[in-house]
Amino acid sequence: MQQLSPQAEKYLSDISSNWKLKLYFFQNLPSALWWGFRVKSASPTRTEVTIPYNWRTRNPFRSIYFAALAGAGELSTGVMASLARISGGNVSMLVLEQRAEFLKKASTITTFTCDEGEKAFEAVQLAVSTKQPQTLTMIGTGRNDKGEIVAKIYITWTFKLR
Repeated sequence: MQQLSPQAEKYLSDISSNWKLKLYFFQNLPSALWWGFRVKSASPTRTEVTIPYNWRTRNPFRSIYFAALAGAGELSTGVMASLARISGGNVSMLVLEQRAEFLKKASTITTFTCDEGEKAFEAVQLAVSTKQPQTLTMIGTGRNDKGEIVAKIYITWTFKLR
């Protein structure tokens, strides 16, 4: 398991607090607040983010709107990417590319998981040691309440030493 910096420990604590997460969403990601994203669990190796199926997330086809699914998938990867960036020092991160596969109708609460945190830490460490930007594609996999995969969101992150 990765050794976290004090700043990363605080970040992990903050996103695990429901009211602090809502405040962060209000200030920085209002659509995440509107759609009702929740960080169910977060660690340096795995993140779970839920999105409800309700009137705010539903499209006219009675499934969760694709952009809401993509946002929840991005957040599942972004929590670990941010954790790695914060632990790595003066590193910036940015989404370079996004791709999605929608495999089944999302008509229940959907939980996105990503378990590629170690890869994010390795990419950040490489960016710091080589002083060269690094890219990493992480996958957020969304499952319905039956455990069936409904979507896969591929986010390519770039990490660069400032």
